[in-house]
Order: sequence, then structure tokens, then C-alpha cells
Amino acid sequence: MNRIIMNKLDYNRILKSIEDAKSLKTINVSEAEKLLKELNSAKIVEPSQIPADIVTMNSIVKINFLKTNKEVKFQIVYPDQANIKENKISIFSPIATALIGYKVSDEIEWIVPSGLTKIRIEEIIYQPEAMGDYDL
Repeated sequence: MNRIIMNKLDYNRILKSIEDAKSLKTINVSEAEKLLKELNSAKIVEPSQIPADIVTMNSIVKINFLKTNKEVKFQIVYPDQANIKENKISIFSPIATALIGYKVSDEIEWIVPSGLTKIRIEEIIYQPEAMGDYDL
């Protein structure tokens, strides 16, 4: 597995979000552990050092479910900004946890209700760091 890359600001904000959610009991313990495992395996860099092809917080990504060739587009956001009608998915969701820190063309195995599937990151439509938006 490739080592994921995260910017320091995202890393610290996600850790705080997890701690807040744990104290409020608004995050599933196993999902929190999966996300913490991803965070702890990441290479942490300054926001200005993030390559433009890496999925970061507030990125709008297009993914492809390889078995069905279905494409989906959404934005990865903090839990308080999540809104499924606006295609804004919380970092606490399994799919966002699976994607954060990976790059365009990476293929990631992901467990869905029907079993194991593979997704590929097709495109990053918007990435804050690439646009110079370092403090979103």
C-alpha cells in the first residue's frame, strides 16, 4: 500500500474532529479507529507542499466503481458541513476515509454492504491547496 500524504492543517483538524465526535459519541468507534489508522500512517507535509493530484479535505473528487463502471462525484468535508443533497460527504464516512490522502489513478479496495469493491480516483475537480486555498 502506498503511503498517503496529508497536509498538517487537515491532519490536526481531523484529529480534533475525531476527539470531539468521540466525546459527543457521534462517531462509530470502529470508523474512528479506521480513520486514525489512516492518519497515523500518513506522511504529513505543509499545505503548500501537497501535490495537486492528492485528495485533501474540501477536495471535489470523481471516482469510478470498477466493477460497475459507475462514476460518482462529491466533496470531502468536515462532519458539520456534510450534506448529501449537495454531494458533501463527511470525512467520517467510510468512502471519505478510504480516499483521503490518495492520488488520482490510485485504486482502493473498499468494503460496501454488498462486499469488497474496488474504486479508482479518476479526477480531482477541485483541490484547495492547488488553488492556493490553504486555510479552508
